[in-house]
Amino acid sequence: MIKIGFIGVGIMGKSMVRNLMKAGFEVGIYTRTREKVEDIINEGALWYSDAASCASGKDFVITIVGYPSDVEEVYFGEKGIFLGADPGTCLIDMTTTSPELAKRIYEEAGKKGLKAMDAPVTGGDSGAREGTLTILAGGDKEDFDRCLPVFEAMGKAIRYTGGPGNGQHTKMCNQIAIAGSIAGVCEAINYARANGLDDRNMVESIATGAAGSAQLNLQAPKILSEDFEPGFFIKHFIKDMKIAEEEANRAGISLGVLTYVRSMYENMEENGQGDEGTQALIKYYQW
Repeated sequence: MIKIGFIGVGIMGKSMVRNLMKAGFEVGIYTRTREKVEDIINEGALWYSDAASCASGKDFVITIVGYPSDVEEVYFGEKGIFLGADPGTCLIDMTTTSPELAKRIYEEAGKKGLKAMDAPVTGGDSGAREGTLTILAGGDKEDFDRCLPVFEAMGKAIRYTGGPGNGQHTKMCNQIAIAGSIAGVCEAINYARANGLDDRNMVESIATGAAGSAQLNLQAPKILSEDFEPGFFIKHFIKDMKIAEEEANRAGISLGVLTYVRSMYENMEENGQGDEGTQALIKYYQW
């Protein structure tokens, strides 16, 4: 049986672990707090007390944690993945993180006889739950081919984007596009309300035309129902936007729309709303 180590069993990670087990993989998990994953353990996942032991003896190790600093810790830190993974193991970081960090992990893996891919995802908690994530993989093509059965257990749209770091760069493009889209949805709703329109009728009216989009279809119903539970945290979106800006600066370009959207979200985080979903941006327009 193919053995997988999985590190980062949060909102999305828990569903991803379930789908891997459903596909017949043996899955070991590491989390800082065992109590938060007792349900997954009862369903068959094996719990480890540190990242190194979770990585040991595995064919693949998957990570999906919060921030670049968390990625650094689980790979390079004391009792980290690089101390436990056996030669030949394929390391797959599915966190949205820095392309430069992805390249560093790839290079370090090569020195230790390991394989590495950066494979961030899109699709949110619902995509993770339903096994329909879009997976954006960067690294060596032969390693992508080896990882494909693992990816197929978690996603439907699985894309090879090129060399190390390219998965992360492609995810940055995704986040840049989302920043403008979610702001546009909120501004349309705010405009409708300010001019006395039935906001629900307005959304239904434009959804089938040129304004129709995944963000409109997904987020507008939540906004209209005042459902601000996180499918994706504001605080994590801010992190992603900052990475995109850093990479844009490195490339000598500017991202005016994204920078403005980031400033709105940072204002919300300063007001204690960082743990809400990205659709809560509508509140910014209502202040």
